[in-house]
Amino acid sequence: MEKNDEREEYTYDNEEREELTEERILQMLDERKFKELKEELENNMYPVDLAELMKDFTQKQLVMVFRLLAKEEAAETFAEMDSDMREMLIGGLTDSELEEVMEEMYLDDTVDVLEEMPANVVDRLLMATDEETRQQINQLLQYPEDSAGSVMNVDYIALRKEMTVADSILKIRQVGLNKETIYTCYVTEKRKLIGMVDVKELLTTSESKTIEEIMDTNLLYAHTTDDQEEVAQIISKYDLIALPIVDHEMCMVGIVTVDDAMEVLEEETTEDISIMAGVNPSDDSYFETSVLEHVKSRLPWLLFLMLSATVTQMIMNHYESALAVMPQLAGFIPMLTGTGGNCGSQSSTLVIRGISVGEIEFGDLFKVIFKEVRVAVLISLILSVVNGIRIIIMGQGDVMIAVTIGLTMACTIVIAKVVGCTLPLLAEKVGLDPAIMATPLISTLVDISTISVYFAIVSAVFSL
Repeated sequence: MEKNDEREEYTYDNEEREELTEERILQMLDERKFKELKEELENNMYPVDLAELMKDFTQKQLVMVFRLLAKEEAAETFAEMDSDMREMLIGGLTDSELEEVMEEMYLDDTVDVLEEMPANVVDRLLMATDEETRQQINQLLQYPEDSAGSVMNVDYIALRKEMTVADSILKIRQVGLNKETIYTCYVTEKRKLIGMVDVKELLTTSESKTIEEIMDTNLLYAHTTDDQEEVAQIISKYDLIALPIVDHEMCMVGIVTVDDAMEVLEEETTEDISIMAGVNPSDDSYFETSVLEHVKSRLPWLLFLMLSATVTQMIMNHYESALAVMPQLAGFIPMLTGTGGNCGSQSSTLVIRGISVGEIEFGDLFKVIFKEVRVAVLISLILSVVNGIRIIIMGQGDVMIAVTIGLTMACTIVIAKVVGCTLPLLAEKVGLDPAIMATPLISTLVDISTISVYFAIVSAVFSL
């Protein structure tokens, strides 16, 4: 009876407990309620949320909270911080505290941290690691940027084929605490990857069976030099917890886990969005990037687009006499170029997305063009009819003007759709990022095409 009362009281207290916010943490620090804060941090706060809450803390406040965390939680919180927070915290920690953090961090997270830190901070972090870990870190840092080797974790569980299930479970118990994932174990022979087995299989199989009897030899793997985005797509496609990484001799050197794959896909998506908007990608967040850096990242594309508009201006100057005879023609140009640019952007966005998820390849080029042309014909029919009716109702021209604009729009949409779906696939074929061929460049090409087609049709219809 007493136990039930205790359980009800605990539940009530839990419900009454305030949410742990930035203001409440600071208040508890000021009131020196360190024991209560430590308990709440352990029971009610995830590392990623805590790192987010502390981003505006001073160095003293950051260090005080960090020292209240258990070793494992401290390491996870450190890994979730941004580079500025880490640098501030490192400046306030002792060498022994820093060594404890580095011991608890997984190697791939350590490498990510080192890549973002200034040289003097990197030196101090490396001094806090042992010789073996330093060698592993240096090896990972030597892999090409954006390769599987640069994001893999060298901590995994390797089993031998002659081991029994009982022996394997014992090994997992002994070494699993220091591994990032234990759900999939890999079978190696002289370091070469020969099979894999998951923990579920081990726990539901007779302990006397050998690993060779139950291991899966139909393996998915990647090489250290493979692109990290391709590795992330494999993990996503096949719903893997981790993907083994091998070197050119098929020796296993590490794994890429699903959480690493999610980070890679987020980075690649962010990069593509930046490029599609005509902005050079940046690793920093919007607010962390200075005004000058924002200008530097945006200016090149804006300069290119501004100068490329000279071609459009030259075409219009060539038809200056036609505009003098029929000045109302100029009023339709923004609508035509805008519609063409929007149609091209739609096609390029869908194709870039298809390339990113592995749905569309260069070999599908003519199939994609055929589909986009059919889409363009239907869209142009509808838009041309609606726009023709609008022109007549609003008194912006007669039937001949409406037909001319409708014909121009139809040609513009077909050209825009073809350009929009073709350029990303051509970029992929020659090894460029397909996102480069997105909105800014396609809009410019479509504008030039639209103006050329427009005045060619107008000249032919009205004999200008």
